[in-house]
Amino acid sequence: MKNKKIIIFTGPSITKNEASKILDADYRGPVKRNDIKQVNSENPDIIGIIDGVFHQNPAVGHKEIMAALNKGIMVVGSSSMGALRAAELDSFGMIGIGYVYEKYRDGEIESDDDVVLTFTEDDYIHCSEALITIEYSFKEAKENGIINEKEYNTLYSTAKSLFYPKRNYPLILHKAKLNEKTKINLEKFIDQTVDIKKQDAIKLLEYIKNINL
Repeated sequence: MKNKKIIIFTGPSITKNEASKILDADYRGPVKRNDIKQVNSENPDIIGIIDGVFHQNPAVGHKEIMAALNKGIMVVGSSSMGALRAAELDSFGMIGIGYVYEKYRDGEIESDDDVVLTFTEDDYIHCSEALITIEYSFKEAKENGIINEKEYNTLYSTAKSLFYPKRNYPLILHKAKLNEKTKINLEKFIDQTVDIKKQDAIKLLEYIKNINL
């Protein structure tokens, strides 16, 4: 793997510093339109797409990913934009990894609204939470008896009703009007739950690392 040229597009799902401890690669910011077209000219062996832009700039195009695949470049996606594009292009050879990809692949989620969030432009720190992350946390809370089915439905519908830049746990819990004890227990539980998009990003990096090319 040391001689392979690997380019990874990441951002709020996992920092470049965290990612580089798992896989030695050329790390770049969230992918946008024409980034893969440019990368194709650099002749990488593998392109990993984790994060991408959705509304700030035009999103990465299907045709440019297809062009990479047609050149024999391995393209792997997870977590966010990578998961969405992988679900759309896996029949053409793009490889999808992780929970979010599987949700898109199986049709359980369909919109970019499920993974989009806001983040700072310089260091990609997320300023809101992705709906897929919120849903995962609330499902885990329900399965662990922290909240009941009715409370889960209220919390999820509250989160979904919010415009994506405003999605955060304090606002959702405030609007859902949980009783104080449940709210406190849920807040503590959320602090300990897995960040599903980060987990998927780690799986992508480990997948590429372990490829026997």
